[in-house]
Amino acid sequence: MPRDRKPGFNETCETCGHDLHACMNCRFYAKGLHWDCSETIQEGVSDKEMRNRCDWFETAPSLFTAGPGRPTERQAAQKARGDLDKLFGG
Repeated sequence: MPRDRKPGFNETCETCGHDLHACMNCRFYAKGLHWDCSETIQEGVSDKEMRNRCDWFETAPSLFTAGPGRPTERQAAQKARGDLDKLFGG
Protein backbone atom coordinates (compact mmCIF):
# COMPACT_ATOMS: atom_id res chain seq x y z
CA MET A 1 0.00 0.00 0.00
CA PRO A 2 1.42 3.41 -0.91
CA ARG A 3 2.25 5.71 2.02
CA ASP A 4 0.47 8.69 0.49
CA ARG A 5 -3.10 7.44 0.95
CA LYS A 6 -5.43 6.05 3.59
CA PRO A 7 -6.35 2.40 3.21
CA GLY A 8 -9.90 1.90 2.03
CA PHE A 9 -12.55 0.87 4.56
CA ASN A 10 -12.69 -2.71 3.26
CA GLU A 11 -8.98 -3.04 2.53
CA THR A 12 -7.06 -5.89 4.16
CA CYS A 13 -3.40 -6.82 4.51
CA GLU A 14 -2.22 -8.91 1.59
CA THR A 15 -0.07 -11.00 3.93
CA CYS A 16 -2.25 -11.70 6.96
CA GLY A 17 -5.76 -10.66 5.88
CA HIS A 18 -6.34 -8.27 8.81
CA ASP A 19 -8.30 -5.04 8.34
CA LEU A 20 -6.09 -2.03 7.59
CA HIS A 21 -8.50 0.82 8.48
CA ALA A 22 -8.49 -0.12 12.18
CA CYS A 23 -7.42 1.59 15.41
CA MET A 24 -4.38 -0.66 15.83
CA ASN A 25 -3.03 0.69 12.52
CA CYS A 26 -3.73 4.35 13.26
CA ARG A 27 -1.06 6.83 14.26
CA PHE A 28 -3.42 8.20 16.94
CA TYR A 29 -3.87 4.83 18.68
CA ALA A 30 -2.56 5.29 22.23
CA LYS A 31 -3.39 2.49 24.64
CA GLY A 32 -4.27 3.89 28.04
CA LEU A 33 -5.61 7.25 26.87
CA HIS A 34 -9.34 7.97 26.81
CA TRP A 35 -10.78 5.44 24.36
CA ASP A 36 -7.14 4.52 23.53
CA CYS A 37 -6.92 7.48 21.16
CA SER A 38 -4.85 10.65 21.23
CA GLU A 39 -7.45 12.50 19.13
CA THR A 40 -10.72 13.99 20.35
CA ILE A 41 -13.02 11.24 19.11
CA GLN A 42 -16.66 11.43 20.22
CA GLU A 43 -17.11 7.72 20.96
CA GLY A 44 -14.91 4.73 21.50
CA VAL A 45 -14.37 1.78 19.20
CA SER A 46 -14.85 -1.54 20.97
CA ASP A 47 -12.68 -3.76 18.75
CA LYS A 48 -9.44 -1.98 17.92
CA GLU A 49 -8.41 -4.64 15.38
CA MET A 50 -11.57 -4.45 13.25
CA ARG A 51 -12.26 -1.90 10.53
CA ASN A 52 -14.08 1.27 11.52
CA ARG A 53 -15.15 4.51 9.89
CA CYS A 54 -13.25 6.94 12.12
CA ASP A 55 -12.64 10.22 10.28
CA TRP A 56 -9.46 10.85 12.31
CA PHE A 57 -7.74 7.72 10.97
CA GLU A 58 -4.21 8.24 9.68
CA THR A 59 -2.01 5.31 8.84
CA ALA A 60 0.63 4.64 11.51
CA PRO A 61 4.21 4.70 10.19
CA SER A 62 4.72 1.27 11.78
CA LEU A 63 2.19 -0.19 9.36
CA PHE A 64 4.75 0.20 6.59
CA THR A 65 7.44 -1.66 8.54
CA ALA A 66 5.07 -4.39 9.69
CA GLY A 67 5.53 -7.93 8.63
CA PRO A 68 5.87 -11.44 9.94
CA GLY A 69 8.57 -10.30 12.38
CA ARG A 70 6.60 -7.37 13.84
CA PRO A 71 6.50 -7.66 17.63
CA THR A 72 3.16 -8.10 19.33
CA GLU A 73 1.91 -5.55 21.84
CA ARG A 74 2.82 -7.93 24.67
CA GLN A 75 6.35 -8.45 23.34
CA ALA A 76 6.81 -4.68 23.01
CA ALA A 77 5.64 -4.18 26.61
CA GLN A 78 7.98 -6.91 27.86
CA LYS A 79 10.90 -5.29 26.03
CA ALA A 80 10.04 -1.89 27.52
CA ARG A 81 9.94 -3.41 31.04
CA GLY A 82 13.28 -5.08 30.44
CA ASP A 83 14.80 -1.81 29.22
CA LEU A 84 13.53 -0.04 32.37
CA ASP A 85 14.94 -2.79 34.56
CA LYS A 86 18.33 -2.36 32.90
CA LEU A 87 18.15 1.39 33.32
CA PHE A 88 17.21 1.30 37.00
CA GLY A 89 19.14 -1.86 37.93
CA GLY A 90 16.03 -3.93 38.62
